[in-house]
Amino acid sequence: MADEDDLRSTLLAVADLARSAAEKLDGGRGATGNGHRPEEPLTCTPRALPDRLLVAAAQTAARVNPMNSPVVSGSASAVGASTDAVEPLRIAVMTSKYWRPVPRTLTVSFLEAADADLRARILEHMNAWATRGCIRFAETAVDGEVRISREGDGFWSFLGTDILHVPAGRPTLNLEGFTMATPESEYKRVVRHEAGHTLGFPHEHMRRELIARIDREKAYLFFARTQGWSRAMVDAQVLTPLDDADLIATRSDENSIMCYQLPGSITLDGRPILGGLDIDETDFSFVEMVYPPTPAPGSVAVLSTLPTPRAAAPADELWPTTEDVLVPMSS
Repeated sequence: MADEDDLRSTLLAVADLARSAAEKLDGGRGATGNGHRPEEPLTCTPRALPDRLLVAAAQTAARVNPMNSPVVSGSASAVGASTDAVEPLRIAVMTSKYWRPVPRTLTVSFLEAADADLRARILEHMNAWATRGCIRFAETAVDGEVRISREGDGFWSFLGTDILHVPAGRPTLNLEGFTMATPESEYKRVVRHEAGHTLGFPHEHMRRELIARIDREKAYLFFARTQGWSRAMVDAQVLTPLDDADLIATRSDENSIMCYQLPGSITLDGRPILGGLDIDETDFSFVEMVYPPTPAPGSVAVLSTLPTPRAAAPADELWPTTEDVLVPMSS
């Protein structure tokens, strides 16, 4: 183990030197090709629906996959069922957003003009998950269930079944600045990560054992400097753990594609949380559990309950109430 740690430290040092050299050659723009400096983590901020839609979205999630409903007071309580113990909004926040674990194709359209090669490349990376799961993505000309924008609004996706409540013509997933010139490594790191959110997967770094390694005050300063985030945003996106009791039984994985890359400068032990550059074997094991390629008759997946993510912008300002989708046409 010590030899492995020494090797990892050496490789990290070599990588840091390579990045520094690349920055100098690239005029300080960084090596990613998207203008993001290497010290920045993958700043994905899963979008949340407006609060006024949370209950409706939870009802949709439970209809799509009944296992999304949280366990309340020791018994499975379907969203929308009568309960005196827990208010509907709290149940909504506790509801997972996974799709039904049966073969399904989610349609994908692009909101801005994009060459066929670019569209195919993005779809290919989204479908990396489908090599081990039963949910796949397929392009459609307009009005896809997944709608991709490449405008200057960062990297993000709505979570799982929440995309069904996003108004037509508005993006459900954003890939700022992606072109055919974007390095293949960024397609693996970013496109596959955001596709994971569309499948309903939470951020892996929000596991309690990984959050326990983070120095909170240093994290506040780091994300304020690199992302302009408030303390509340850092709490929501980085420092709020998933509930251990509700997690699927897979080990925490700091190399998961769903994990942020966090520098050693904000960890208590000075060692970075490396984050995932691609889907790893633990990720594939997870997708096989949630979306088995060949589901057994009557089988169900045990799902994880996750906190509803907060939007980068005030959620109630994402669109006017007149555009709200209260009951999706398909689910």
